[in-house]
Amino acid sequence: MGVTSPLKGQSHSHSLAKKFLPYALYALLPIALFRLYFHPFPFPQSTTDKLPHNNRIILTTSSSSSSSSSSSSSSKEKEIANETPCDYTNGRWVYDNMGPLYNGTTCGTIKEGQNCISHGRPDLGYLNWRWQPNQCKLPRFDPNTFFHLLGNKHIAFVGDSMARNQLESLLCMLATASNPNLVYRDGEGNKFRRWYFASHNVTISVYWSPFLVRGVEKSKTGPDHNELYVDTVDGRWGADLDHIDMIVLSIGHWFLHPAVYYEGGSVLGCHYCPGQNHTEIGFYGVMRKAIKTALERIIERKGADGNGIDVFLTTFSPSHFEGEWDNAGACPKTKPYKEGEKMLEGMDADMRAIEVEEMETAMVNAKHLEGMRLEVLDVTKLSLMRPDGHPGPYMHPFPFANGVQERVQNDCVHWCLPGPIDTWNQILLEVIRKRWNKQRGEE
Repeated sequence: MGVTSPLKGQSHSHSLAKKFLPYALYALLPIALFRLYFHPFPFPQSTTDKLPHNNRIILTTSSSSSSSSSSSSSSKEKEIANETPCDYTNGRWVYDNMGPLYNGTTCGTIKEGQNCISHGRPDLGYLNWRWQPNQCKLPRFDPNTFFHLLGNKHIAFVGDSMARNQLESLLCMLATASNPNLVYRDGEGNKFRRWYFASHNVTISVYWSPFLVRGVEKSKTGPDHNELYVDTVDGRWGADLDHIDMIVLSIGHWFLHPAVYYEGGSVLGCHYCPGQNHTEIGFYGVMRKAIKTALERIIERKGADGNGIDVFLTTFSPSHFEGEWDNAGACPKTKPYKEGEKMLEGMDADMRAIEVEEMETAMVNAKHLEGMRLEVLDVTKLSLMRPDGHPGPYMHPFPFANGVQERVQNDCVHWCLPGPIDTWNQILLEVIRKRWNKQRGEE
């Protein structure tokens, strides 16, 4: 009696299995693919998915974030807080295909004389240059970051037409994220205006004050020179200091005009005043006194109430006239200067030096005051290197529509919008951002 192998009965079924297994696999494969496509298996969430979409800057934290995400954010903030301070003064202009955030048709707050695109300027290469500091990167302006950092605040630009030029640049960049609502205007040429961004409760104002101190401007019905009272701050902006959280000062070009100066109720001297019995003293010392008076007034007023204030002083922006101001080619350049091609010297360097020195003195005087932050927005050199960024003859619409005229009015002082002046506000935002992150890192 033979022993039946336990495998003998399975040999037949095993051969059947081998025969039908491929067919079974072919049948199951489409089903599996169908299951995976419509009902994929859940994978563990990547840690990068927990970060904000714009992870260039960590601005907010959420109470619902995981502990690992909070730890990562805290580490990032400390890293940013320990950033090496950047010298934005020295660098070069590099070509950038991205171009500006806005144009002459998308921004409704551009002053007519600076809307170079809509006025028919044919060369648009000036729009594609980006300032690259030597020691760090300068991020592209992010309006949402600005609103986050300065929400519920009142920002005031105080000074001459360069202050207005910088203000209108900022409005255009912010308008790409939220529409500004003009809520107040007064004065000839809308010299005093205020906008409100309801989305973030941000107010931005401009105060015409070309000397920062009290002044009487020359006019057809008044004196043929300016009158400055160097020891008295201009009351239009001085009266509103209690309601201002950040102030950006900008002066310079108006000090070149003929003027008589007063201090302590007496004539101090004058600048270019032939025929008058006053001592010619130039304008450098008077400009220094005006800046000192303004900064001392801000420190005294805001230091007393304990609320603090952010103070920026934008340095002098050089003009680029070549020859007579009313020649067709008064500012003909179409590209930036290269590093070393144009030196900062003469009056441009002197006026910048006065501003920097007075601001440094004010910083020392205010360092013991809580919440009092003063900064120099040093744009003189980077602006000097952009002779191509002015309206020139395109301060007027299509100036050569009827051919090239022998005489044409040029603006080689102010800046096209969009244009190089947008960089001033890039730097302004980056300085604010770094300081904000540093303060958070110290908390």
